[in-house]
Amino acid sequence: METAKSNIKFVVAGLLLAIFMSAIDNTIVATAMGTIVSKLGGMDKFVWVTSAYMVTTMAGMPIFGKLSDMYGRKRFFIFGLTVFLIGSALCGLAQSIEQLSIYRAIQGIGGGALMPIAFTIIFDIFPPEKRGKMTGLLGAVFGAASVVGPLLGAYITDYFGWEWVFYINVPLGIISFALIMKNYKESPVHTKQKIDWWGASTLVIAVISLMFALELGGKQYAWNSAPIISLFVSFAIFFIVFFFVELKAKEPILPFFLFKRRLFASSQILAFLYGGTFIILTVYIPIFVQAVYGGSATNAGLILTPMMLGSVAGSSIGGISLSKTSYRNLMIVSVICYFAGMFLLSTLNPDSARYLLTIFMILVGFGMGFSFSLLPTASQHNLEPRFRGTANSTNQFLRSLGMTMGITIFGTIQNNLFTNKLAESFKEMGGHANSAMSNLGDPKQIFEPSVRVKIPEAILSKIIDAMSHSITQIFLIALIPIAIAVIFVFLMGNSRVQSAKKQNQPQA
Repeated sequence: METAKSNIKFVVAGLLLAIFMSAIDNTIVATAMGTIVSKLGGMDKFVWVTSAYMVTTMAGMPIFGKLSDMYGRKRFFIFGLTVFLIGSALCGLAQSIEQLSIYRAIQGIGGGALMPIAFTIIFDIFPPEKRGKMTGLLGAVFGAASVVGPLLGAYITDYFGWEWVFYINVPLGIISFALIMKNYKESPVHTKQKIDWWGASTLVIAVISLMFALELGGKQYAWNSAPIISLFVSFAIFFIVFFFVELKAKEPILPFFLFKRRLFASSQILAFLYGGTFIILTVYIPIFVQAVYGGSATNAGLILTPMMLGSVAGSSIGGISLSKTSYRNLMIVSVICYFAGMFLLSTLNPDSARYLLTIFMILVGFGMGFSFSLLPTASQHNLEPRFRGTANSTNQFLRSLGMTMGITIFGTIQNNLFTNKLAESFKEMGGHANSAMSNLGDPKQIFEPSVRVKIPEAILSKIIDAMSHSITQIFLIALIPIAIAVIFVFLMGNSRVQSAKKQNQPQA
């Protein structure tokens, strides 16, 4: 790479802005969704606003990663950033929920390029001994953005209007665009490869089928309904076809032989497991505080601040320590803290002191934070430049897939636990469970202070107990995938970052 040392700091600044925008997008929009629906209508279609973005983002990640390996990082990063900004501007101009969903899909296409290519550029422009520190910084921004989103979304919606949830990306994106265009210089020489059109097509269809099944199942359609079953069947068929196409392709979108590398395979699986469990923390801790402690939804972003600080610290320490010890040793620290924090969260009850929740959040965030910097770096360890984009995009893709599957699976479990516990409580009180449940509505709305004071104390106590029980139980169940993660941490081996002078040849 030909980027001058004096310009690297501007390149990093541009990448940090892009990662912040990409990471914060879904959480900031989710907070504004109530206002958006009230202005645009389409209550029955609002799920598409999130689904459209997630589907195109995840479908694009592996493809953009491969294209950046083939034709250069800069052109596809700039392409992704441009499409993301166009999509953001269009979203702010949307006049209906249908228009907004289409524009979100456009925005998602750009988002699919930003995150994986940004991490890969860092890997390209820094020597091995400095990559950990820089990916730690990027990982810290990613972790902070995912937690800050709800607070920022609420503030912007209240004081500027929902359109600015999207418009805010434009000035930030323009600055990122200018910094990267002017300061990032990469080698014009790239390996000529044949585009795997069959692999790209089957992968996109498989991912779209799976994402729509997970997003719509249990919401718009029952899990055993024909549309959802058809989507899962479509995913299975096209993924199998994709698998066989990739085995025969000369330049596959996803080279399966990379999974023969123990460190690569372990880091990908860990990204999936960590993503699937981290998402329940960001969703259910605020609900727990609102429901059990009586906190306000307006300050939902502040609730997660301790976890954000813990994740930033973990990501930074993990990145800085990469040149001093192995990936495995650092991930052992990560998984121990993560497991302990999740277990302690599962012990909470309505009588638990608030400061205990804060301590537990810091611990679980610290454990999660390591994964933000370590796993993208480990997935690219000692890989040739022509595979780095693919490796990192696969890592980001699997983390996102884990988050989507995690919130779907754990959300279903939590809802069933809450419903069953509440029904049992009402039966004990001699009430009518079905009638009571039908009047509850969305638990997150029920625990707004203005609504909470209208609920009779005896009923409120039962609701609080049911909500507390259902949430802490999913924290307990989340220990299962974290325990599985321990196995893959130990399978990472003794690989560690070496300085450029010592790194003479690739490791198998």
